[in-house]
Amino acid sequence: MTVLSVTNLNAWFGDFHAVKGISVDYPEKSVTAIIGPSGCGKSTYIRCLNRIHEEVPGARVEGQVNLLGTNIYDKTKDVVDLRRNIGMVFQKPNPFPNMSIFENTIIGLKLQGGKRKSELMEVAKSCLEKAALWKEVKDKLHQDASGLSGGQQQRLCIARALAVNPPVLLMDEPTSALDPIATAKIEELIEELKKQYTVVIVTHNMQQAARIADYTSFFVLGDLIEHGVSEDIFTNPKEKQTEDYVRGKFG
Repeated sequence: MTVLSVTNLNAWFGDFHAVKGISVDYPEKSVTAIIGPSGCGKSTYIRCLNRIHEEVPGARVEGQVNLLGTNIYDKTKDVVDLRRNIGMVFQKPNPFPNMSIFENTIIGLKLQGGKRKSELMEVAKSCLEKAALWKEVKDKLHQDASGLSGGQQQRLCIARALAVNPPVLLMDEPTSALDPIATAKIEELIEELKKQYTVVIVTHNMQQAARIADYTSFFVLGDLIEHGVSEDIFTNPKEKQTEDYVRGKFG
């Protein structure tokens, strides 16, 4: 089943056409990697998938992004509600300052209201377990989240995104600021998350894409050059530009 479907998506910064007519479907319980050289529109594109791009002054978007059959760019769509259904994890870990690990985890759920403290604790435990962080923080839930390592903070941000139970999780280079050990933990986590969620990840690391992604999209200058099963993209690409890129001839 297709969870997220993108049709003829275009994005601009002022007059600059950053994303050009992208159409691609994302199946349930899968990981799709977006690769390409720096400045090719990867991050702009993924930010269009939960309407963060439009918050930049002068930015605009055209096209459709359908989440479970509903266009997220419909004028009646509540953007806050949308972002509960399409979570986002950024390149640099961004736990909320002056908040405990527990508060960071359940902040989205708390803002919705209607949950008892015992229910919030259950959700926090569940999400921290899904983010492979519970064992490391269970005895310091009420300590400031800023005391965690970079890798732990990134897993906390993943737990925070999961707390509102989104069907789709977007990740914009989530391991680029992390060391190899923390990166490996995040990759293992993504493998687990796809059993329940649809994950779309921007990565500059082709080896990472080959390791964790079921599907891979290759972008150049805002164009989607090729999209397909990751094994095919990396071993038998259809397009010469893709072949040159994965073999290190450009980019």
